[in-house]
Amino acid sequence: MKKHLIVTLLLVSFVGSVAAQQEKGIKGAVNWLNNWTEFKPSQKDYGEPTQILTGNITEDTRLSKRDVYLLLGSVFVTNNATLSIEPGTVILGDFKTKGSLTITKGSKILAKGLETDPIVFSSNRSVKRPGDWGGIMVLGGAPVNKSGSGSAASFYSDLSSSDYANVNYGGKSFRGDSGIIKYVRIEYAGKRISGDIYFNALLLAGVGQESVFSDIMISYAGEDSFEIWGGRTAMYRTVSYKSKGSDFKYKYGSRGVLGNALAVRSPYSSNGKARCLEIHSYDKKEEFDFSKKITQIDANSVTFLNTSENLDSDIKTNLIKEAVYVGENAKLKMNRSVISGFNPAVILDERIHLNDDSLVKIKFTDMYFNNCNGNIFLDNDSNNEDLENWYGNSSFSNVYAKSPNAETFIDVRNSKRPDFRLRINKIMASNSDRDLNGN
Repeated sequence: MKKHLIVTLLLVSFVGSVAAQQEKGIKGAVNWLNNWTEFKPSQKDYGEPTQILTGNITEDTRLSKRDVYLLLGSVFVTNNATLSIEPGTVILGDFKTKGSLTITKGSKILAKGLETDPIVFSSNRSVKRPGDWGGIMVLGGAPVNKSGSGSAASFYSDLSSSDYANVNYGGKSFRGDSGIIKYVRIEYAGKRISGDIYFNALLLAGVGQESVFSDIMISYAGEDSFEIWGGRTAMYRTVSYKSKGSDFKYKYGSRGVLGNALAVRSPYSSNGKARCLEIHSYDKKEEFDFSKKITQIDANSVTFLNTSENLDSDIKTNLIKEAVYVGENAKLKMNRSVISGFNPAVILDERIHLNDDSLVKIKFTDMYFNNCNGNIFLDNDSNNEDLENWYGNSSFSNVYAKSPNAETFIDVRNSKRPDFRLRINKIMASNSDRDLNGN
């Protein structure tokens, strides 16, 4: 009896240990992508618009599921009004007028879908393409680190003089409530404005910490999927799927948490400059107010996946680049996450000095680096021995492996209900067999 009890306890301990180790990358007892996500939105018919949204919404307004709405041109929610959207509501962005929705500073959006009845923003074209319509902007009063006041005016080609006040963002307090976006899909947004200026699918600028963002899927964006400027945000269970731009981009003093998030990239849909995660404190150093906060992001339990079927060939033709980029004067803590199939996994800005003071601000712990052409490098420097020695130290508990996606994740080939959680047996890979260059 005692012997049987000991064996049972050992077995329970082992299974518990394996299950705990599995929780790198997106996690959950069940696949949280089920029911509300859509990986083939081009096949969805959302019907014809029955209501038009245009101009300024100046009072509390509710959109109902019984109607299909069309965003015609630049639509602003102003005057501290709240836009409420029922679960299951469909809002289409107009292609010709670059339809977009902006929640102005002081106003709110309450887009509270359900797991079984998500809210959908999509294109009004019969044959949909990335960048068909503008996107959604949420502008708040939380701090940004740019000198002067922030303005999103460059995103609007048809902005009237009376609307300039509606595109300002930023303020003095990290507290602030711009509303809720939950169980929402945003498809085919990110339209080009002019030159190199594009809408982002979802822009959060100066948004405060009382705002709620979770269970959001952005697919086939024409530019960046999630872009965050300043403020203090927390995003959970978010998905960026086959975006042409970057999946998650933080800058201008953002203070944020990115948890249980997924980015799936295709080497054939990227614009050539895109990454899964970009961390910047500024675009131009002369615009940076050094008396204000730098960008600081905690990324936990995220999965960054490249769908390439022939990694070596796609790398040679320059279709694949790094998954994560960290800029100068920025902080990133990335923990219990998966990076699979990139070239390499991480690039640090070449202006970052490789010393204890700098590297303590950029942490990668309990990571699973898989099938990457190298792990962590300084930009424009092919010698990464110092970085490999630093992050390869056993105290960081990082794991390195080489295996195809189909063997690494539970079910990536299921076109309707894919499961991007890590297979339990894959996390048992050993550090000891890795090459410092990732080969």
